[in-house]
Amino acid sequence: MRDRIAAARPRSWREHLHEGIFEADTPTGKAFDVALIVAILASVVVVTLDSVEEVNRRHHDALVVAEWLVTLAFTVEYVLRLVCVRRPIHYAVSFFGVVDLLSILPTYVGLFVPGAESLLVIRSLRLLRVFRVFKLARFLSEATELRASIHAARAKLAVFVVTVVISVVIAGTAMYVVEGPEHGFTSVPKGMYWAVVTLTTVGYGDVTPETPLGQMLSVVMMILGYSLIIVPTGIVSAELALAGHHRITSQHCPACSREGHDADAVYCKYCGEKL
Repeated sequence: MRDRIAAARPRSWREHLHEGIFEADTPTGKAFDVALIVAILASVVVVTLDSVEEVNRRHHDALVVAEWLVTLAFTVEYVLRLVCVRRPIHYAVSFFGVVDLLSILPTYVGLFVPGAESLLVIRSLRLLRVFRVFKLARFLSEATELRASIHAARAKLAVFVVTVVISVVIAGTAMYVVEGPEHGFTSVPKGMYWAVVTLTTVGYGDVTPETPLGQMLSVVMMILGYSLIIVPTGIVSAELALAGHHRITSQHCPACSREGHDADAVYCKYCGEKL
C-alpha cells in the first residue's frame, strides 16, 4: 500500500534532479553525461598544457580562465550531487565523492596559500586536478561489474598479496646472506628490492647476484614470478564470470548514491532505501 501511494504521488524537484544527474538511461541523464565528459576531457587538456613551460608562458591567462571555468562547472556539479541525494554525507565520503572534491579543491586552495615560497606547494596541489580523469569511470557500465568482482575476491587477493610479501621477505633476506655487501646487497631491504624487481620480471639489472647459489635463487624467483602473474587474473576472471550470470544495472540509489544493484532490485543493497 505504501509503495502504491509513493508511486502515485508527484515526484519532487530533488528526484527529477537526481534522475538527470545520476541516471544515464534517460535523455536528460545522457545529455548531462556527455556535457560532463567534454568538461572532464577539457580539464585534462588544460592540466596537461599547464605543465608545459613554454605553453604556460605564452598562454598563461587563457589557461587560468579555462581552469576557472572548468572548476566552477565542477563545483556546481558537486553541489548539485550533494543536494539531490537524501544522504549527502554518504556521497561525500564515497569514491566518486572524494574524486569530485579533489578535482575542484586544489584551485581554491591555491587562492589561500600566500607567499612566493609556497608556489611549489600550490603547483603540487594543482596537479591533483588529474583526479578528474577518474570521473570518466562512472560512464563505464562494465566498471560496476569489475568493482563488484574485485570486492567479492578481496579475501583471495589478500591471501595472494600476503604470499607475495612473504616470498619477497624470504628471498631478500636469503640473497643478503648469500651475496653480501660485496656484491651490492648491502642490506635486507636492498635484497627485498631485488626480489620485487625479479619477481615482477622487470629486471633492472642494477643489482645482480654473482655467486652460483645466488643465481640459482634468481632462477627460482623468476619462475615463481611468472607463476604468480596469472593468479590475480584468474581470481578476478572467475568472479567476473560469476557476475555475468546476473545483470547489474548502473542505477544509483537516491539516498546513498551507490550503484551496483541487480536489475530486478527494488531496494538498495547498501542502505535499504527504495530504488
